[in-house]
This record gives sequence, C-alpha cells and structure tokens, in this order.
Amino acid sequence: MSQELRAVGWTGNSLALIDQTLLPHRNETMDVRDVDTLVDAIQRLVVRGAPAIGAAGAYGVALALIEGEREGWTEEQVRAAVARIREARPTAVNLMVCVDRVMTRFDEGLEAVLEEAAAVQREDVEANRAMGAHGADWLLKRLAASVGDRPLRILTHCNTGALATAGWGTALGVIRELHARGRLEVVYADETRPLLQGSRLTAWELVQEGIPHYVQADGAAAGTILRGEVDAAIVGADRIAANGDTANKVGTVGVALACADAGIPFLVAAPTTTVDLATVTGDDIHIELRGEAEVLEWAGVRTAPAESRGHNPAFDVTPGRLVAGLVTERGVLEVSAGELPGDLLK
Repeated sequence: MSQELRAVGWTGNSLALIDQTLLPHRNETMDVRDVDTLVDAIQRLVVRGAPAIGAAGAYGVALALIEGEREGWTEEQVRAAVARIREARPTAVNLMVCVDRVMTRFDEGLEAVLEEAAAVQREDVEANRAMGAHGADWLLKRLAASVGDRPLRILTHCNTGALATAGWGTALGVIRELHARGRLEVVYADETRPLLQGSRLTAWELVQEGIPHYVQADGAAAGTILRGEVDAAIVGADRIAANGDTANKVGTVGVALACADAGIPFLVAAPTTTVDLATVTGDDIHIELRGEAEVLEWAGVRTAPAESRGHNPAFDVTPGRLVAGLVTERGVLEVSAGELPGDLLK
C-alpha cells in the first residue's frame, strides 16, 4: 500500500500534501494554493523529511508563479516568495537544492518549472529504489559472517519512508527491500521527537507493509542495541557535510554511539541531493531550534515548572567516523573507513 503512497503531489494548479500531523488516525490531504500556506505546512511538519520537503519546494516555485499571476505580483515579488519557501527549514539541504534547480528554468515560464519539479520527484523515487537495493546488498554481505542466513533485526530513527520522500523511502526503503527478500525479522522504531514521527508515521508505514515491529522510546535505543537485540541501525539524513558528518533528527547521534560500542553497522541512507560539499564539517550545519512548548508542555498542558526554559534542537550531528556506510543511489560509501561523500560526485 505505501508503495503507491505520495506525500507530495501536483493537482494541476495546486499542491496536495498528506497532512502528516494527523496520521496515523486520519489520512487527509491538504490542498495548498499559496506560498504562505506552503511555508506554514513545511514549518509545522505537515510535510517533512528532507526529500519530501525538496519535492514540495520544487513545486512551490510553480505555486509562487501561479499566485503571482493571480495577485498581480512583480517578478521581484515572485522571487521573494520563492526565497521564503527556500528558507522555510534551514537544516534540510534538499529544500534549497531542489528550489535552486527548478529556478534555473524560472525564466522559461510555468510549464518549464512544472516539468523540472516533476523530474525532481521522479528522480527521487528512482534514487530511493536504487539505494534500497544497494543498502540491502551491503548489509547482507557485511553481516554474513556473524548472522548467516537468518533474518535481520534493524533499528531505525524518525521516519524515512514514502511519507518522508517522493516515494518508497530512504532508510525505510532499505528495510522494505530486506523484507521483500525475506531477510527481515523485526524493526525497532524509535518514537522520535518532536512529533513522534517514529510511532505515528514509521509504525503506520510498517503496518501497511505487514512488517513486524516494536515502537520504543528514543531513550531505549542504546540499551536495545547494547543488549544485542539489533544487528544494524539505518537512518536518514537532512544534510551530509563534505567530511561525512551527518545531520539527522535529534537522537540519531546516540544511536550511532551505541552502534559503535556494540560493534554493529550504523548506516545513513540518503540521496546525493542531501550531500552538501560546501558544508565542510558538521560544525558548519545550522541546527534548527524549535519552540520551547514542545518540551515544556504535553498536549497544551504545562509539565515543567514555570521557571524552566526549553532547549529543543530538531537535529543533531553524527560524526562521519561513526558512519559505517553512507547509502546513496550510486552505491555505498564506507565513511568511517575514509571514503568521503565527494567521491560520489566526481
């Protein structure tokens, strides 16, 4: 079922986004017809996941052109609207890359912009399927000596499936490929801050696929790994620096550290559009800070003392030395062994 799932779609004159804030209890689509609504949807995580945000941003250029025509905007106003979309979430580089790509055809008009946005979406699905195969091949070969032919037990963090991409999934795409090959026993899905993307979204996608899984608190991940209940961890990425440092949903670095201590593979699965060679190291990645209420309140009720302040980073950075494999549509780089993301783009 989730194989056909599309988090982002173009209707002909508007953008259709699955409202991921409502899942798993309600599967509804938001009809986006203006830039303000799109920016709000990206910031509220109606649409989320770096590749999905990139696809939404690509179509957002078309949305800005249509709104500009409707409202009588100047070209400068349209470009300013596009810039607002591009900057809606600063950590995920795919948003900027995809908007910039589509803007190379801005002067050709709406049809050219839509053609390029559709290409962005199509290529992401193709890339996801390729990385699913590459990641499964690498894992099965790497673990052959220790695991043999038994199915694997995989831990994942946040949501990296069809909902987070243009279709199929990145890390969850690798998991789906293992399942299709009959080589997956169970998935441990971290619940994930700030909006329970693991328990609400990843678990929902796993249910659609009939994949056995457990949902666990983020704080349980390290213990699950160190008890020997996991063979490998696979996560996605929002930005990958030139040295292999990887920004992903907050809580990821703890998973990587536990994998390193347990001596099991920690994989990052992401398309090459997530690689940002202009960002030298993870220290240069801007980490989005979300509102304090997400950690000081629960369902609108204050849970912390009134005097407490909230520290709420949306992402953390995993050093490249902890990344056993970077899975992309072009193959797998063993970053911790010295292979760098720049090698992919030569």
